[in-house]
Amino acid sequence: MSNQAQPATPAATEPLLDYVTSCALPTPWAQFTLHAFVEHSTGKEHLVMALGDIGNGEPVLARVHSECLTGDVLFSQRCDCGAQLEGALKRIAAEGRGALLYLRQEGRGIGLVNKIRAYRLQEAGADTVEANLQLGFHADARNYELCRPMLEQFGIKQVKLMTNNPRKIDALTRLGIDVTERVPLLVNRNAFNNSYLNTKQAKLGHMMTPAETVAEDGEL
Repeated sequence: MSNQAQPATPAATEPLLDYVTSCALPTPWAQFTLHAFVEHSTGKEHLVMALGDIGNGEPVLARVHSECLTGDVLFSQRCDCGAQLEGALKRIAAEGRGALLYLRQEGRGIGLVNKIRAYRLQEAGADTVEANLQLGFHADARNYELCRPMLEQFGIKQVKLMTNNPRKIDALTRLGIDVTERVPLLVNRNAFNNSYLNTKQAKLGHMMTPAETVAEDGEL
């Protein structure tokens, strides 16, 4: 028998997250199926809200939505997140088929408490990008790698993506997801988030309509 060392067997790549379970979720617009996943590295729980036959190979109307407790749950008007969540679910319901990925990436990835710290800095004059940078974070610290295994769970390879953010399109494309169409999701511009939306357009490249004339007495 040869004493020559044998090459090591490559270790299997550990999945980023596990599918756990599903249930029916009735909403005001449709009865979705809610699917739960757990991320290995952080223990965070992520969700997919699905409607209709999303695994038939046709492009799926989809939204990748990052958690925003203040907007999604507490009705904050400082952002457009809650309105985008509701708008996306309404569009999926109207189409009768689609998927919303709900990722636990609060505050563009900085967490809830740090987002509140960022809000405080914005009240002192910083814009949404400057506030994150002053706290020592990237302007946008989100990671979309989880989207691939979540979509693969349902056999989704092509999406019609509801977003104003070109970074989401680029991220999914790099992951091998075919974004066949961008569906704009322009909702709830108001006096409190007007400057915030303008900053997302100017500094983060979001594809927005021209700013309306709104009193800038809200978040900068």
